[in-house]
Amino acid sequence: MESEDFSAAVTAALTALGTRLTAQVTALGPDAAPLVEQVEQLLQGGKRLRASFAYWSFRAHGGPASGDWHVAAIRTAAALEVFQAAALFHDDVFDAADTRRGHPSAHRAFEARHRAAGWQGDPAAFGVSTAVLLGDLALVAAQQELTTALALTSLGAEQRTRVQEAYNQMGLEVMVGQYLDVQAANAPWGDDPAADEARSRQIVTAKAASYSVRYPLAIGALLAGQDPQPIDRVGLPLGIAFQLRDDVLGVFGDEAETGKPVGGDLVEGKRTVLAARTLALGTPQQQRTLRDGLGRPDLGRADIAAIQAAIRDSGAYASHERLINELTVEAEAALAQCQLTDPGAARLRETLARSVRRQA
Repeated sequence: MESEDFSAAVTAALTALGTRLTAQVTALGPDAAPLVEQVEQLLQGGKRLRASFAYWSFRAHGGPASGDWHVAAIRTAAALEVFQAAALFHDDVFDAADTRRGHPSAHRAFEARHRAAGWQGDPAAFGVSTAVLLGDLALVAAQQELTTALALTSLGAEQRTRVQEAYNQMGLEVMVGQYLDVQAANAPWGDDPAADEARSRQIVTAKAASYSVRYPLAIGALLAGQDPQPIDRVGLPLGIAFQLRDDVLGVFGDEAETGKPVGGDLVEGKRTVLAARTLALGTPQQQRTLRDGLGRPDLGRADIAAIQAAIRDSGAYASHERLINELTVEAEAALAQCQLTDPGAARLRETLARSVRRQA
């Protein structure tokens, strides 16, 4: 991932974006500087997978390794990282998550800021309000970065419109998927595991697969002036597999690797495919263990270990791993059918494997 200084180039683009955003924000009110500081902190971490998919798709579809088009691809990749930051700010509010990438989540950080300053009002409400605004600010910054990136290229008006439309559709699908996720968390659940799994997969497709893999790949192809349809056959199954791996890590992941507490998805009550398969395959006792624990904020280590055991012993974990593998094989086969060039094609294969076999 370090060839062509890709990682360094994206980091530099994000640093420059932070500098510009600081100037814009503080010009309107110096007290708003902590907003950008929080955005920059979040952008310092992460796997850069969305940026990788977009950039290496661009290169694999014939995009150059230097010049204005290359700068445009790097800045587009940076825009996708900022878009993800926006989604994470909002996601942590919805999930009432305490940490993100080893730091307090934004709403917790601003709650603590309010409390330390001794301000009036409810610290928790201030934290939530600020995190929502942070997400909105990051969305604006991501769009600004994409607009600037597109202006650097000689893409025709039609092709430029297609890039923007793909980005817009990505945003629409994430927002709808986020609502469906919130709705599912409040709707009846557990009586029909097959329906529960279908609902979970619909959410995964809209919310995570879209902006994690599918649209970054498509945008990279479009930015290189190519038809995104062949690479889209890679993006959809791979995007689903990517999120299913995330769901495994949300239950079994190492806190030192993920930056989130062990079993965080259990505490948050995530209605995942993994949970649905546990109810479908488990014994009555295993089903009860999951139902009684899922979404309980006071879950201790022993409770989490018992749920983890129920998931494994029910056969759900193994079944879930087979599903990830099937989707990965489908994506790899589709990638092999695409007419791509190296080094981009090789880097895409590496990123594909890394995205579904990661430990964080």
